[in-house]
Amino acid sequence: MKKGYYLVFLTAVISGFSIFINKFGVSIINPNIFTFLKNLVVAILLSGILIFFKDWKKLKELTKKQWLLLVLIGLIGGSIPFLLFFKGLSLISASQGSFWHKTMFLYVAVLATIFLKEKIDKKFLLGGLLLILGNLVLLKKLPIVMNKGDVLVILATIFWAVENVISKYALKNIESRIAAWARMFFGSLFIFLFLVSSNQFSLIANLTFKQISWILVSSVILFGYVISWYSGLKDVSVSKATMILILGSPITTLLSFITGGKISFQEIISGIFIILGVVLIFGFKEIWQRIIRNSKEYVLGN
Repeated sequence: MKKGYYLVFLTAVISGFSIFINKFGVSIINPNIFTFLKNLVVAILLSGILIFFKDWKKLKELTKKQWLLLVLIGLIGGSIPFLLFFKGLSLISASQGSFWHKTMFLYVAVLATIFLKEKIDKKFLLGGLLLILGNLVLLKKLPIVMNKGDVLVILATIFWAVENVISKYALKNIESRIAAWARMFFGSLFIFLFLVSSNQFSLIANLTFKQISWILVSSVILFGYVISWYSGLKDVSVSKATMILILGSPITTLLSFITGGKISFQEIISGIFIILGVVLIFGFKEIWQRIIRNSKEYVLGN
């Protein structure tokens, strides 16, 4: 498999842990303040990455159209959906929020087909649906009537779907590190303007050490997510990438069950659907060859 697929798979794993951990963060911190500071820390880290790799020189070579795309990525991907998502996550469970978030591949599949002319691989689509079905079994049921939290998370997911299609287009001629930086830098700027205009910025002064600790932990996770996602997205079609991202949803749900100490027959059935979905997405032959190769390397190494 290409390096891009490994990076996207890593993003899915990070996402699974991220939503589970962020649920604790938004439960003790104002969601908007939590989002702003977390994104700001990541923007600073990414600025350091650009300095280290001397990517600042490449910023001077960007055209007005490319700058417009980067600002748009910051607005549509790095600010509005974050505010919507974490406000919604504070109102619903982590597993439910993760489930709605991973339906992104459905919106992306439509948008990528229309605007990027991507051809949807039937095996990938079926694999993605099996992963969603597997997680639905874990959740047991979805609310018949969606509350405000569900709606906010779904809206955030749609925004991220649009952003990912725009990002895939922009990554044709823009370095992945620059795109990731723009998302978080401009996103933080827009969130800052929102906090100031809504008189919430002063709440930062009241943060406790425990709250700051959660923000820092979440920031490190988000940093890993953004770096791996944009690096992988550059080499993988956006429709396939978002389907692989679905793997994060059962991880979040399983973590929720593990902390509750309950494992049932439904979790086993769910696991079967998830395994089938992974096999369809990555290909049985590819997975088997990888297992054999790793086994040989392990035996020779010992």
